[in-house]
Amino acid sequence: MTFATPLMDRRNWAVAPAALGVDAGVLTVKAHAGTDVFTNPLTGEVRDDAARALLTPPPGDWQFSARLRVGFRAPWDAGALLVWSSPDVWAKLTFEQSPDGRPAVYSVVTRGLSDDAVGQPLDPESAWLRISLIDDGFAFHSSPDGRSWRLARQFSLGAAPDLRVGLAVQSPVGDGCVVTFDHVTLTPTRSADLFDGS
Repeated sequence: MTFATPLMDRRNWAVAPAALGVDAGVLTVKAHAGTDVFTNPLTGEVRDDAARALLTPPPGDWQFSARLRVGFRAPWDAGALLVWSSPDVWAKLTFEQSPDGRPAVYSVVTRGLSDDAVGQPLDPESAWLRISLIDDGFAFHSSPDGRSWRLARQFSLGAAPDLRVGLAVQSPVGDGCVVTFDHVTLTPTRSADLFDGS
């Protein structure tokens, strides 16, 4: 099922972006300057102002995926897929600019404090990201082409109530960035192989 249209509805944006548009199934979202969602594990500082849209997933196992393009301008500019229970319990998979200027996959799992991990560098033009719910746990995958997937992280959020899934954009130290999402799908399917992402 394609979700570009529901994500155009500003009622689904828990935190509104600077700009939002859709054309031929491509969702374009602009992050406000200085925005992020992150709870620093060293200082406890909470950032919770990144624009994000949240939808209710189907019952049982599911997979949520999209292709992202980010107009990188500053370190940590990013587009993300997000799974959310509460401000203290959530996780995101991002296509993000590293401080050295190279785009990479980042992942953050938050259960009180955020656990941040940096993955492999990616082609700067685009990245495919996917979140899979498998029984009571989650898997994050990335792909260069939407066909061959690589595991970025597996984790649990515990007994997380009111679970939702969606998109986010951020520009923690920058003046904002523009992210496009296409091929946005949410399907009631189970990942058949955790490690090859099928």
